[in-house]
Amino acid sequence: MESPNRQLPVVVPAVRNYMIVTAAYWGFTLTDGALRMLVLLHFYKLGYSPLMLSLLFLLYEAAGVLANLIGGWLATRFGIARMLTVGLMTQIIGFMLLSQLDPTWTAAMSVAWVVISQGICGVAKDLTKTASKSAIKITQAEAKTQSNGQLFKWVAWFTGSKNAMKGFGFFLGGVLLQAVGFQWSLIAMAGLLALVLIGVISSLPPMIGKSKASKSAKELFAKNQGLNALSAARVVLFGARDVWFVVGVPVFLYSVGWTFTMVGTFLATWTIGYGLVQALAPNIVKRSEDGLSREVPAARWWSLILALIPAAIAVIVWQDVPNLEWWVVGGLGLFGFAFAVNSSVHSYLVLAYAGSEKAAEDVGFYYAANALGRFFGTLMSGLLFQWGGLIYSLIGSAAMLSICWMATLRLPVKPMLQLESNKDST
Repeated sequence: MESPNRQLPVVVPAVRNYMIVTAAYWGFTLTDGALRMLVLLHFYKLGYSPLMLSLLFLLYEAAGVLANLIGGWLATRFGIARMLTVGLMTQIIGFMLLSQLDPTWTAAMSVAWVVISQGICGVAKDLTKTASKSAIKITQAEAKTQSNGQLFKWVAWFTGSKNAMKGFGFFLGGVLLQAVGFQWSLIAMAGLLALVLIGVISSLPPMIGKSKASKSAKELFAKNQGLNALSAARVVLFGARDVWFVVGVPVFLYSVGWTFTMVGTFLATWTIGYGLVQALAPNIVKRSEDGLSREVPAARWWSLILALIPAAIAVIVWQDVPNLEWWVVGGLGLFGFAFAVNSSVHSYLVLAYAGSEKAAEDVGFYYAANALGRFFGTLMSGLLFQWGGLIYSLIGSAAMLSICWMATLRLPVKPMLQLESNKDST
């Protein structure tokens, strides 16, 4: 008679690896969120325009496009744990370079130094993200837990808790900047990441996720219809968030009298709430046995709902109602709820469409689109805010979300294996 605990040696290490990767990404995300607040508020205080502030983040976002594509391929070839280690080490290097910024340098030299340092951090972020999210698919397969409901729960918890940690990072960045200044904040965060790095090296199997990588660029980019449509939607989804969130909202709130700590605390609260909603998304979105027939329509409906929110806030800003900042804060809360559900469904769908053998490559391709959206959103955030204030940023967000909704109409509702079977039979 077989023991009921026979699967334990397989399941327990897989769940353990999932928890280690999640904890490591928490530490990374905490410092990454703090970095954004440090740079944004420090240089706004120095008198940088909204456009210049957005330019400081451009290489950070642009580097992510290439880092995701290459990182997915490298994680498949050399193992997820190794790429997670490289990502953490790269972030530490970026922090230490940024901490060496000298206030006596010229504005041009300071901008160049910050952009390059931020670019290094951008590479670090997306190498770490690709490795971490790929590990979810791998550990699910290792645990022999093929339930789509279980996958949705793991993805939602990872994504939601990560974004909650990013919210704490926003708060940490505002507090550190006010308490110890720009340089010492960066040094302290580099020390925290060094501890995380030691934990990853000492506890995570180095070969996890290693598989046969694609041999050509054509094979790397030849994704299925689901991944292609989802990646197109992801570009405009995250562009629509960042077009008013990166520069517009923090600068708007600071300009109406909020302090650094108040701005950081609000953005932290928003992001933590956003992360909690993401983690609860499996309880909000009805799940189906095949993993797609209910989830895909949910992605479409939530995209449509989301597009209406910034359009409504833009009308309120145009009317210049009393206590406008609180209307903006309330509208951002509604936006965050709908965006969190939408983003969580997308994060699940990318793994539902991806194959487990080259999950890192598929996830890397998808998050390259994510990084492209952040790049475009960051650039337009500075441009639109400088051209017409917050209302232009909101109109841009609504337009992008309308495109996102149209892209979700192309998402396949049938599982990919069934689609391939139908195709072969015709």
